[in-house]
Amino acid sequence: MIRINLLGQPRPKKVRAGGAPLDITAQIIGLLVAVVVGLGALYYDYHRMHKQLTELNAEILKQTTERTRLTSVKAEVEQRKQEKEALKQRVEVIEQLQRNRSGGQELLDAVANTVNRVDALWMLGLKRTGNSLQFDGQAESLNAVASFIAELKRSGYFDKVEITETKQDEKHPVTTVFIFTLTADFTLPSQGTGAQQSPASAATPKSTKN
Repeated sequence: MIRINLLGQPRPKKVRAGGAPLDITAQIIGLLVAVVVGLGALYYDYHRMHKQLTELNAEILKQTTERTRLTSVKAEVEQRKQEKEALKQRVEVIEQLQRNRSGGQELLDAVANTVNRVDALWMLGLKRTGNSLQFDGQAESLNAVASFIAELKRSGYFDKVEITETKQDEKHPVTTVFIFTLTADFTLPSQGTGAQQSPASAATPKSTKN
């Protein structure tokens, strides 16, 4: 049967029961895709930053461990240096004691042999303070005193030889006698000037004094 619309109004569209417009569905799908992409980007950034943080923590731990090791090594080096200095001081003390023990006889030999090589000169006293010496003596002339100084320097056992006093002895009006005082430092040949021969072997006969 044919129906004729006499009023000229459009006929209403039929809507499927339970259906949704196509544009709303597309928007929902687009929103879901955007959310998934955003979550993926966030996960990627989180994973990348977590990896960097892990690597940074590992580097910090490595540097801390190395610093602790270096601190321990530095402390050990300082301890070894202190032990070395203490040992060096002990060795120096022992060597000084040995030099003092053996230097006494060498000093007497060196003085005796030096005096024996000078004419017209007599020793009256010898004082020793450490390695510093003071000679007190008499001589018949100033030349004899000068010769004694030269022999002290030549022996190799005496350094910094200086004359501190020399004067004529008024107690001997008949003969001319000079009283003198010398100072010097006593040094073993291995320490100082390096004498070529010992005091005993360097002794030479002294001419008879007048």
